[in-house]
Amino acid sequence: MINLASRFQAVVSNFSKDARQIAACWHELETAYNAPGRHYHTLRHIEQMHAALDEVKEACADLEAIQLAIFYHDIVYDAQRKDNEAQSAMVAHKRVTALGFKDADKVAALILATQKHERSDDKDTNYLLDIDLNILGAAWPQYQEYAQQVREEYRMYPDAVYKPGRVQVLRHFLNAAYIFKTDYFYHKLEAQARINLQNEIARLS
Repeated sequence: MINLASRFQAVVSNFSKDARQIAACWHELETAYNAPGRHYHTLRHIEQMHAALDEVKEACADLEAIQLAIFYHDIVYDAQRKDNEAQSAMVAHKRVTALGFKDADKVAALILATQKHERSDDKDTNYLLDIDLNILGAAWPQYQEYAQQVREEYRMYPDAVYKPGRVQVLRHFLNAAYIFKTDYFYHKLEAQARINLQNEIARLS
């Protein structure tokens, strides 16, 4: 189990020595991810992403930027909004700039990439995108839990609205030539992810 507060402090301490500012940033993150109405986009999701990153960290060009992007990529999350990624990127840019990180633009760009999940020429972006979608290739019981959590986050919509929209999202991933963009996660998760998506579509149809 990863202690996220300690990891955040360890990452940020590489470029900031302001303990009060670091603590304030962590408190903001913790508060956001523990907000009422969140069921999947919580600190558990952030922890799972860091665990997946640990598997490929040696292959990343800018590990700190990816770590910061993971922490901030869902700091703004409202199931009824379409600009969560843009808003999260804006918050991240402000915070990591204030903390003294050398490349706030890259952190923001990484977060913005999670909006469309398109293959990138940037290796770090592809790793982040695959890590964000890691849950799609989980064992079926874990995937089912994720699907139920997402439904909870969209509970303001009736099934007649939610189900067709969710199926459209799932088919978008299934119709892609590759769900996962890096060789590592493709070989590890692609086959199971396609089974999971097909199973969920069958249950929603």
